[in-house]
Amino acid sequence: MSQTITIDPVTRIEGHSKITIQLDDAGRVSSARFHVTQFRGFEKLVEGRPFHEMPSLTARVCGICPVSHLIASAKACDALLAVQIPPTAVMLRQVLNLAQILQSHALSFFHLSSPDLLLGMDADPANRNLFGVAAQNLDLARDGIWLRQYGQEIIALLGGKRIHPAWVVPGGVSNPLTADRRDTMLAGVADAIARIERTLEWYKEVFGHFDAEIRTFANFPSLFMGTVTRDGELEMYDGNLRIVDATGRIVADQVNPTTYADFIGEAVEPDSYLKSPYYKPLGYPDGIYRVGPLARLNLIDRVGTPLADQEWAEFRMLERGATLSSFQYHYARLIEMLFCVEKIAAFLNHPDILSDHVRARAEPNRTEGIGVSEAPRGTLFHHYKIDRKGLMLWANMVIATGHNSLAMNKGVYQVARHFVRGEKIEEGMLNRVEAVIRTFDPCLSCSTHAFGQMPMRIQLLAPDGEVLDEVRQG
Repeated sequence: MSQTITIDPVTRIEGHSKITIQLDDAGRVSSARFHVTQFRGFEKLVEGRPFHEMPSLTARVCGICPVSHLIASAKACDALLAVQIPPTAVMLRQVLNLAQILQSHALSFFHLSSPDLLLGMDADPANRNLFGVAAQNLDLARDGIWLRQYGQEIIALLGGKRIHPAWVVPGGVSNPLTADRRDTMLAGVADAIARIERTLEWYKEVFGHFDAEIRTFANFPSLFMGTVTRDGELEMYDGNLRIVDATGRIVADQVNPTTYADFIGEAVEPDSYLKSPYYKPLGYPDGIYRVGPLARLNLIDRVGTPLADQEWAEFRMLERGATLSSFQYHYARLIEMLFCVEKIAAFLNHPDILSDHVRARAEPNRTEGIGVSEAPRGTLFHHYKIDRKGLMLWANMVIATGHNSLAMNKGVYQVARHFVRGEKIEEGMLNRVEAVIRTFDPCLSCSTHAFGQMPMRIQLLAPDGEVLDEVRQG
């Protein structure tokens, strides 16, 4: 007899979701779906607010990556002002964004995923956590805690606090950097690099033990999207979009990200509040693409910093074209962490970093503005429209996690088909289904939104699967 397996909630991710796996009469997986069950309507909540409040308001979308929203929102407001941002303010914003990516990647790799990598996918769930990691490899646990703390301390030194800082404002930042704070941040660079390099060596020794997971964790051809510099280097703040296919061939390059609506569509699925963006020229769902660390390292010509470039060269040896297995998001995160620290050091050593010219002031000169930057999980878009008084009329935020919606669903099905068998359901099987979601490091609180139609279907099912009642919204 067919049966349904429900994993509720999905653990060791940010936000609320569940997975349903449908087995056929022979006990084989016939379908598997990832459902995001929470909803936030920030785009409606901000209507009528003064546009200059948007950075600090939208930073509240998420407690894990508030800086990402702060940056993208401020850039959208810069576009509304139509001003030239002081160069020092741009550098300071980049340091803040890089610190955000560093601490978020540390949280994902060390706190959420390293228990699976160190202890194994089949380990006792009571021990498969950071405490279990500390018991078996104390240095690994300490490095993770230290690196996250270092990133958060940089955020606090620049923005005034670790969570929801309001330091980034339309036109730049609210106050300049002082020499003592710069020196405090620089003092941790060497230690941070040593800890990341030590972790990279450890990861490169252990990921070979996960051959089945590498082959099945969302391992399929897709497009990859992210921002790059004019020279094709990794760019987290102000690049143009590049899209490559599964072979690494460039499909679109140096695309102005403010034209995103011309080539990105947003589909709605009936069983999730998470939308499913797709590449319009290929249609839905064939236009599946991925964003985030794996995508960014797949589409660049080089990283752009010495140590990270060397690690990236090794990473690219995994495949002839693009690296397709989402398992290797873990590898990509570590390389990006190295890049972040190297870039932070470069910016902090710039001769103009202590300049007090850090903000341009103006009244709104446009009624529409778009801000784009790279968040830890991928490309983030903030799109605003205002009236002549500077009040918000409309907002759309295309969140990094949302871009990966189609890929996460396809990955859940791929893993479930390989590992789940109806005759005997083991915890390790289901942990692998959750673990493929963890490779993407989704941030679900901020990825659900109110732009367009948001239907939801709720069904009451009998034990045999018969639909007893149904309510539809939208």
